[in-house]
Amino acid sequence: MTALLTPAMALCRRELVRFVRQRSRIVGALATPLVFWLLIGGGMGSSFRADNVPGGENYLQYFFPGSVLMILLFTAIFSTISIIEDRREGFMQSVLVAPVSRAAIVLGKLLGGTALAMIQGCIFLLLAPLAGIHLTIAGFIASAAIMAVIAFALTGLGFCIAWRMNSTQGFHAIMNLFLMPMWFLSGALFPPDKAWGALRWIMKANPLSYGLSGLRQSIHSGSGVAINSTWWIAMTVTVAFAVTMFVMSSVIARSRIEADLQ
Repeated sequence: MTALLTPAMALCRRELVRFVRQRSRIVGALATPLVFWLLIGGGMGSSFRADNVPGGENYLQYFFPGSVLMILLFTAIFSTISIIEDRREGFMQSVLVAPVSRAAIVLGKLLGGTALAMIQGCIFLLLAPLAGIHLTIAGFIASAAIMAVIAFALTGLGFCIAWRMNSTQGFHAIMNLFLMPMWFLSGALFPPDKAWGALRWIMKANPLSYGLSGLRQSIHSGSGVAINSTWWIAMTVTVAFAVTMFVMSSVIARSRIEADLQ
């Protein structure tokens, strides 16, 4: 366990230090979801009737959990770009020749991205009163728990894509084509039960839908929404998604290294 965690925490710390030194990433990761929340929430809010939004809440309140999910998504994209940069600069080659397991390298990168997402997501959660959301301590803890799992899963998904890429431009194109539709079809912008029939099935198969459902339930728990079995189902599916992404990342990293050695 020590052999796994020590190099993993070292790589995680490196991601945090790199993030602090790149202030433009801090501004971009926090400001973009805030602008989306205000513009989309303010612009589309009048187009949604209260009876079309679950709980009769206004659209800014409904869209707030989706904005938190966007922060986690953007952080996963930006944090996994460093994989391509590290390979280009030679740092990744130095790490790969070290006497550590490939799982430790993967875990370190994923924990770094998760930590960054949690810091930014928790800061954005503090803006909940601006949307009229009464976030309790229990709700904050439940939100942070499921946010950590979502962030880990999304960073793992980004790792799977970035590890096989050699160009940041190609990486951006794939991520925009793949991850953004996942966010759109998670229920962040519109309720799943109001969607077209075929889209509803796609949204049910989307693992982010369950993560967002649990996150929305946690955030609105202070408004009388109870954390029940639905939350635990959402957490279970999200944990399964995160474990799958970690296993896939480890397998992809190992296979790529073996192919390069051959």
